[in-house]
Amino acid sequence: MTQREGTAQREPFRHAVLEAVLERITFANEETGYTVAKVDAGRGSNDLVTVVGALLGAQPGESLRMRGRWGSHPQYGKQFHVEDYTTVLPATVQGIRRYLGSGLIKGIGPRLADRIVEHFGVAALEVIETTPERLIEVPKLGPKRTKLIAAAWEEQKAIKEVMVFLQGVGVSTSLAVRIYKQYGDAAIDVVRTEPYRLAADVWGIGFRTADTIAKAVGIPHDSPQRIKAGLQFTLSEATGDGNCFLPEQRLIADAIKILQVDAGAVIECLAELVEEEGVVREEVPDPDGDEPLVAIYLVPFHRAEISVANQLLRLLHTDSDRMPAFADVDWDRALAWLRGRTHAELAPAQEEAVKLALTSKVAVLTGGPGCGKSFTVRSIVTLALAKRAKVVLAAPTGRAAKRLTELTGHEASTVHRLLELRPGGDAAYDRDRPLDADLVVVDEASMVDLLLANKLVKAIAPGAHLLLVGDVDQLPSVGAGEVLRDLLAKDTPIPHVRLTHVFRQAQESGVVSNAHRINQGEYPLVQGLSDFFLFAVDDAEQAAQLTVDVVARRIPAKFGYDPRRDVQVLAPMHRGPAGAGALNALLQEALTPSRPDVPERRFGGRVFRVGDKVTQVRNNYDKGANGVFNGTLGVVTALNLEEQKLTVRTDEDEDVDYEFSELDELTHAYAVTIHRSQGSEYPVVVVPVTTSAWMMLQRNLLYTAVTRAKKLVVLVGSKRAIGQAVRTVSGGRRYTALDHRLRA
Repeated sequence: MTQREGTAQREPFRHAVLEAVLERITFANEETGYTVAKVDAGRGSNDLVTVVGALLGAQPGESLRMRGRWGSHPQYGKQFHVEDYTTVLPATVQGIRRYLGSGLIKGIGPRLADRIVEHFGVAALEVIETTPERLIEVPKLGPKRTKLIAAAWEEQKAIKEVMVFLQGVGVSTSLAVRIYKQYGDAAIDVVRTEPYRLAADVWGIGFRTADTIAKAVGIPHDSPQRIKAGLQFTLSEATGDGNCFLPEQRLIADAIKILQVDAGAVIECLAELVEEEGVVREEVPDPDGDEPLVAIYLVPFHRAEISVANQLLRLLHTDSDRMPAFADVDWDRALAWLRGRTHAELAPAQEEAVKLALTSKVAVLTGGPGCGKSFTVRSIVTLALAKRAKVVLAAPTGRAAKRLTELTGHEASTVHRLLELRPGGDAAYDRDRPLDADLVVVDEASMVDLLLANKLVKAIAPGAHLLLVGDVDQLPSVGAGEVLRDLLAKDTPIPHVRLTHVFRQAQESGVVSNAHRINQGEYPLVQGLSDFFLFAVDDAEQAAQLTVDVVARRIPAKFGYDPRRDVQVLAPMHRGPAGAGALNALLQEALTPSRPDVPERRFGGRVFRVGDKVTQVRNNYDKGANGVFNGTLGVVTALNLEEQKLTVRTDEDEDVDYEFSELDELTHAYAVTIHRSQGSEYPVVVVPVTTSAWMMLQRNLLYTAVTRAKKLVVLVGSKRAIGQAVRTVSGGRRYTALDHRLRA
């Protein structure tokens, strides 16, 4: 025990310094950074010291110098409360072996660490630092690996320098790595002089983090640089909530709340942003009033909205037709031929939809579950192929594309793959190079946001037919806009058919019948059905435990479904005791627990293991063949500590590699929010519905969750909460003007 530590124990509330090796992290809160960990202080005993506090970013195997206070917890005993820490290089052979073998240095795993330390002993780190070329002396270590290790060591040193600087302003390790990768040696200079650039340039850094850094480096509170960044952040947050613009007065009011500055300064900076073309100011109709709204857009969303309207009108009114055979077809004969092929009769509304899709250049088909959308689409595709039309099928997600392929017998892809999106987000197909297709069918169109819709419609050739298929009563897209709803708005010129008749076979399904009950504001039937159940429990924490039991034990035992492959938990929100975040931790522990023989990697508050269900949380155009997109699901199939790499098999059957520094792009997906489930379909859906999610409980949310299930729905939670969801109609529309532009 050092003299300093001994003093700290005698006087428990004075500042102390503890140097120790981080052995394991037992708990980490990703949002607050609060961490509980065990460290080895090297006191000659096997007892580990408990440390708590701001340790987010530290990895097991690192030697830490922690500054803080000793204290005592009534249940857990003596603890060291960390206020801040720095990493230090270990000085003992055992510490060096653990440090090198922990996966911190790319290219060195546990076995190679043993060989390096065995050869160089306590001088191993000094050799890597000063004469890395000597690593070739280690048996079976060639020049290629030697260079890789030397480069990785230098990068780690540079990142550590940036981290030391950023630690004082509260930036986590993972963000420090991203900042370094974005700016290289200029990182510290950018952070000091243009901190608000970080919010625009570095994924994972928003205005609030940039603002904290700016304050620490001395940027004035009322600086125009800060106010303009705050205005753009406010608009960006609004697009994250689904809006394409904000009314000017609301933008100003929201920005004042965030920035805590005078209204005059905000108004002046907004005028400068408009003049500098950082944002667009335009009058649009107010759907709830007689006077027009003054709308403020971020530039990409304004351009996309105008472009989508113009392109759709161009397609709709073009004289050319790539399927002219249907302009004067004998429909009685065509539909009789179709009956012979499908051995089924189309209902009148379905016939109308078939004729519309094959004669109109742009059309929308909407309707709820069991109303025959799928069979209608299959009929349209069958007739088009019979006339030798080139048919292209797409959907926003891999799961939806697979389902469309199974339904039609014709290959479907994701919209992203169809357009061949490239790094940076540009598409290989656009107005100058349109798709070679006579008919393009896009399923699950309710989840197509404004920016993706813009890319899609630009790629449709003049004269080709575009059919958008979706359920307009579901939640709108995760991204900005509500494209499907805008196309169906009153007085727009886009022709459409809405299927409303529920077929007899579908009426026998509790899932389908309850989906329609919910959509009509009626409480679902939860007794006497073989495919729809309610486990009633009022307490949210008990509901979470019961949800795990239902997924991991009860459903597999009664129905034989695989809890990871077949069952999906859909939560109304991410936070809370029965939210997706808490449920993911519980479900991972139940379904993919830690095992000594399975490697794992901690990142922030999450631990990744082989077998984990995961989902991508941002659009990344640089990954995979054509990018990996927000909401893409997958399973971790490999985790290599030596190469610092994790591999995910996506639901599009593509293997995608992630550097450990990129793991903030992934989150666990044993449970996902209902918003994230759009466009996907699962054999079994389990929905925790508790009063802790009261503000989120709306009819279209519960309706969307139930319609994601193919075979079985289990609700877990409060009858009162379910009643609230059924009664509450979504409050208001998003701020969009696509319907206005289509009418104009």
